[in-house]
Amino acid sequence: MNKTGQDKKPQGEYRLKRRRGATLFPSSGSDYPPMKSLWNDRVAADMTARLLESCGEPLAWRTYASRLLGASPALVLHGGGNSSVKTAWPTLTGESVPVVCVKASGWDLGAIEPEGHVPLELSRLLPLIRLEALDDGAMVNQLRLALFDHQAPTPSLEALLHAFLPPIFIDHCHSEAILALTNRPDGEETARRALGPGVIVLPYVRPGFPLAKAAAAAFAAHPDAEGMVLARHGLVTWGKTARESYESTIALVSRAEAFLGRELEASPPSPVPQVGAVPALDEAERRYRETAPLVRGVLCGEAPEVGISHRFVLRPLLDEPVLRQLAMPGARELALSPPLTADHLVRLKPWPLWVEDPAQLAEGVADYARRYQEYTARHAHRLPTGARLADPLPRVIMIPGVGMMCAGRTAQEADAVRDLAEQNLLVKGAMAAASVPYQGLDEGHLFDMEYGVTQLAKLHAPSQPLAGSTALVTGAAGAIGWGLCETLLQNGCHVAASDLPGERLNDLAVALSARHPGRLLPVAMDVTDPASVRQGFGVATDAWGGLDIVVPNAGLAHVAGLEELELEAFRRLHRVNVEGTLLVLTEASRMFRRQGCGGDVVLISTKNVFAPGAQFGAYSATKAAAHQLARIASLELAPLGVRVNMVAPDAVFSGGAARSGLWAEVGPGRMKARGLDEKGLEEYYRQRNLLKARVTAEHVGRAVLFFVTRQTPTTGATLPVDGGLPDATPR
Repeated sequence: MNKTGQDKKPQGEYRLKRRRGATLFPSSGSDYPPMKSLWNDRVAADMTARLLESCGEPLAWRTYASRLLGASPALVLHGGGNSSVKTAWPTLTGESVPVVCVKASGWDLGAIEPEGHVPLELSRLLPLIRLEALDDGAMVNQLRLALFDHQAPTPSLEALLHAFLPPIFIDHCHSEAILALTNRPDGEETARRALGPGVIVLPYVRPGFPLAKAAAAAFAAHPDAEGMVLARHGLVTWGKTARESYESTIALVSRAEAFLGRELEASPPSPVPQVGAVPALDEAERRYRETAPLVRGVLCGEAPEVGISHRFVLRPLLDEPVLRQLAMPGARELALSPPLTADHLVRLKPWPLWVEDPAQLAEGVADYARRYQEYTARHAHRLPTGARLADPLPRVIMIPGVGMMCAGRTAQEADAVRDLAEQNLLVKGAMAAASVPYQGLDEGHLFDMEYGVTQLAKLHAPSQPLAGSTALVTGAAGAIGWGLCETLLQNGCHVAASDLPGERLNDLAVALSARHPGRLLPVAMDVTDPASVRQGFGVATDAWGGLDIVVPNAGLAHVAGLEELELEAFRRLHRVNVEGTLLVLTEASRMFRRQGCGGDVVLISTKNVFAPGAQFGAYSATKAAAHQLARIASLELAPLGVRVNMVAPDAVFSGGAARSGLWAEVGPGRMKARGLDEKGLEEYYRQRNLLKARVTAEHVGRAVLFFVTRQTPTTGATLPVDGGLPDATPR
C-alpha cells in the first residue's frame, strides 16, 4: 500500500456528488438539500469490525467517520480538512504511550485508510505549547520527531491543533456554509449570531503553530463549547466518540445553512438584475471547443521554444449556474476576490484570470503573469528558506459566454482546480444574491499560506516525462495500438484511444483505464470520414483542451498479387491507409496551428515502404503514400514548431490483449507457403533480422516515446523497429 496516500482514490460508497438547486443554501424556493448525517450503524459496525484487527477500535471508528466527513463536497474537497483521534500506541519495548493519530498530508478524507492517520507521540508535542513562536519548518521537524515510522508521510499542518485540544475525536472541515458566514466584514459577529453562544468563534489566525496555540487557549476558556469556528478557515468539532464529533459538524453546518437561507429570504426584493448574454449549454460547449486550444497554447508559451515540461491539461466548467454567474453584474470583481479559504491557494492561486474576449487571451495571460510577479516580489522577504516561486500562470480562466477553464499539470490536478473554483464561485454568488458583501484574506496572509512549507509540499512536480501532455492514437484497439497507448500512459500522457466503435475498443478502454485511471479516453472514430475525424479531435479537446501528440496508426492489409488485386480492395486500403492518414494530418495541423505551441506527429509506417513484399502490393503502396504524406507534413508543420517523424516496424504479431489485424490477414498465407504454424512463423521473422529479436508492440511504443519526448532536434526521420533488416534500411 502506498504510504504517502497519493494513489488513493475516492470510494464510491462514500463520495457524494454536489447537489445544487436554485440557490446554494436552503430557503423557500430552493431545492438544495439540507445537510444531513450520513452515519449508518450497520455500515459503521461492518467497517470497524473489518478494520479492528489491523488498527484497533479507535482508529477503525476514526476511519469510518473521516470518510463520512470527506463524502460531502460542501465540507471537504480534494485533500482538504483533517481529523484525529487520541489513543495509546505500542512502542518497541512493549509499553503503550499516548498518541494523537492525525490525518497525513496528501490523504483524502473521503478515501482514507487507517494508515492515513499517522500516530504522533503526545509527550513530544504537548510541551511545544509553551513556546512563544515556532515557524513552519521547525514545526515540521518536531512533528517528524514525534513519528513512530521515519517513512510515514508528514502530518497535517493542523497536527498541533489536534494535539493541543484535549477531546479524543476531533474533526476539521472547510464548510462552505461556515465560510459564507465568516468571509464578510462582520463575519465573526455573524457566525456568533448564526450558531449561538455555545460555539467559539476565533478571528483569523495563521494556520500552524499560531492557530494551534490560539485554539487551545480559547478551548481552555470555554471547555463546554459545542465547536469552534475559525474565521475564513473553517470549523472544528470534537467529541468523546467519532459519531459525536461527526454529528456535531453536521449540526453546526445545518445551523449555518439555515441562517444563510433565512438571510437570503430576508434580503430586500429587487428586480432581476440585467445580465450579459447567457449562451445555451450546447453553444457554450461549441465556444469552449474553439477557445480551449488557444488557452492551452498561451499557457504553454510560443513554439518552438516550449518544452514538453510546460504543458497543462484543461478541464471545463460550463454548467448553467456557472454561465449565469459569470454574466451577472459585478461578477468580475467578485470572481477576482481572494479564495474562500487559504487552503485553496495551493491549487487556485490568489485570483483567477478574467478575459472578456478570447482574442485578448495572450494579453490577459501576460498581464496576469506581471501582476503575479509583482505580488511575489512584494512579499519575497517572507519566502521560507529554500522555497521556490511558482510559475506566474493562472490556473483558472474565466470567459463570460464561454465558461471556466481550469488548468493543471495532470487531468486529476485540473479536476481539483475545477471543483474548488466552482465552490468559490457559487458560494460568493450565493452571498451576493443575499446582498452580503464578500471579504477574503489580505494579500500578506495569502502569500504566507501559498508559500507555507507544508502547503508547498502538497504540490509535487510530475516526475513522468509526458505529464501534462495529451495524445490521440488512431487504430488504438489493434496490436500496435495497445502498445502505443500503454507506453504513452506509463509515461504520464493522457491518451485519446481512437478506433471504430465495438468490442475491441471497449476491451482496450476497460483494460487500460483500470491501470491508468483518469488518463485514457476511448474515442469512437472512423478515419475515412472527415466529420468523424473532426469530432474525434473535438472529443479530445473537450476533455483536455487540445492535443500535443498525434499518432496515425490505423491501417488495413490485404494479400493479393497484382494480377489478382481487385480495384475495390485497393481502394478500401487507400481509404484507410492514405485518405485516413491525410484526414488525421489535416485535423492535427489545424489543431496545432490554433494552439500555437508546437507538437508531435509520429506516423506508424512499415518496413514495406523500403522493402515491399510480393503479394502485398496494396498495403505496401498505400503505406508508402501515407509515409510520403508524413514527410510532406514535416516540411509544412515545422514553422509551427511541430515535428513529424515516422516509425517503421516489422512483424509485430500482438500487443496487450489484441492480435495483429495485419497478421490475421497475412499470416495464413505466409504459414501455408512456408509450412509453419503461428509460433513457427513468429520464429521465422525473428530469425530473419540481424539481431534475432522478437519485435513487440512495446518496442514500437518506445520508438514513438523517443520522438515525443524530444530527446533530439529531429523531424522528417524514420526510425526502423525491425531488429535490423538491411533491405529495409531507409535510404
